Amino acid sequence: MLRFKVANMSCGGCARAVTAALRGVDPAARIAVDLERREVAVEGTAGAEGFAGALREAGFEGQALPA
Repeated sequence: MLRFKVANMSCGGCARAVTAALRGVDPAARIAVDLERREVAVEGTAGAEGFAGALREAGFEGQALPA
């Protein structure tokens, strides 16, 4: 499972946008958002760069966290 710190994810709308961006590259991805910690965990086929790119394209600053 990949984890990202998303510093500019601050509300439920942001969490929905992050989820939609990640699903855009892998519709079957399993995604868990922790809004309080501003982190997202994702498991899917797109890989770290694919998911990080999706976050950037959606306007979010996703920094990969150690596994």
